[in-house]
Amino acid sequence: MRTQVAIIGGGPAGLLLGQLLLKQGIETVVLERRSREYVLARIRAGVLETGLTELAAEAGVAARMQAEGLVHDGTLLAYDDRSFRVDFETLTDKTVLVYGQTELTKDLYDARDAAGGTTFFNCEDVTLHDIETEHPSVTFTHDGQSKTILCDVIAGCDGFHGPSRQAIPENKRREYEKTYPFGWLGILSRTPPVDEELIYANSSRGFALCSMRGTELSRYYIQCPLSDSPDDWEDARFWDELKRRLPEEAADHLVTGPSIDKSIAPLRSFVCEPMQYGRLFLCGDAAHIVPPTGAKGLNTAAGDVSYLYRALMQFYSDGDTHGLETYSQIALQRVWKTQRFSWWMTNLLHRFPEQSEFDLRMQRAELAYLETSEAARRNLAVSYVGLPY
Repeated sequence: MRTQVAIIGGGPAGLLLGQLLLKQGIETVVLERRSREYVLARIRAGVLETGLTELAAEAGVAARMQAEGLVHDGTLLAYDDRSFRVDFETLTDKTVLVYGQTELTKDLYDARDAAGGTTFFNCEDVTLHDIETEHPSVTFTHDGQSKTILCDVIAGCDGFHGPSRQAIPENKRREYEKTYPFGWLGILSRTPPVDEELIYANSSRGFALCSMRGTELSRYYIQCPLSDSPDDWEDARFWDELKRRLPEEAADHLVTGPSIDKSIAPLRSFVCEPMQYGRLFLCGDAAHIVPPTGAKGLNTAAGDVSYLYRALMQFYSDGDTHGLETYSQIALQRVWKTQRFSWWMTNLLHRFPEQSEFDLRMQRAELAYLETSEAARRNLAVSYVGLPY
């Protein structure tokens, strides 16, 4: 089989890149190691930057997002049993959109089907070949048969555990990693959100986040030990602990109900340099991971997609390779800035085992400074709504 761009990974990053390229008449094949049903069953974050919503519109998949997504022009930060607001629209002239990542993925699959894009699910033994040449290829097993895709470019959108990053020789890449000593216990419930905006709470008992997926679907998180299991947390225990970490006014308005999903996610910061090797280009979690505190995971992947998409348009329209040659350098500049923001938000809002009394007072002083300083809130807002591509 021959195509122009082989995309490894059928999550939102790979699908968005594929749809953007298809709109420009550039052939793509997407390989996904799981089933479509599995991909669409994954519960993921849903705060989308303006840049991502604009890319979705360019890809022709924004109609349902714009109709059903919830526009957020600010967020709340809570500490010491009170909260203050960061007004995104006033501070930056931008907003964010709350729209579930699963819903965006569904929209992208539907658009790919309508465009006649080729997608292989349940792919096994995916292996990259000759990536340092102008004629790379990918081999894989599908339905018990060995297949080969010849291509010009390989886009590795296959996440942290996929084969793409591992195809770069170890002596040609450097990896930076920080593992945090706690996780997030998250639940999804068919209940109205406690507030019309997200609440990020710094509590003496640990971090908490109140978010939503719709007007009757809420997503809540609390910081917990990595040694915990979701089975350790009955719904009643979770709701009780969440209330303890919120300001009293928010806790009093919290509507509880049975959880329909419950999981614990570890927190990690990770960056691989470079993000390209020969004709292989990494996007999203294949190259970098952020803790979810700043809502930057999918949004940072969208930045990668934007840079690679425009570089490929240059390449196929007039043979200009400059965008491809500088992809890693340009993408990493934005990646490290989003890493900084996610790291800062995580340190600001969580309790760490090694924190001293001085550390805790500094954390509180930082929150008090944000509450009283417009310049500090603007700095937070600029990063939260999304740095330009």
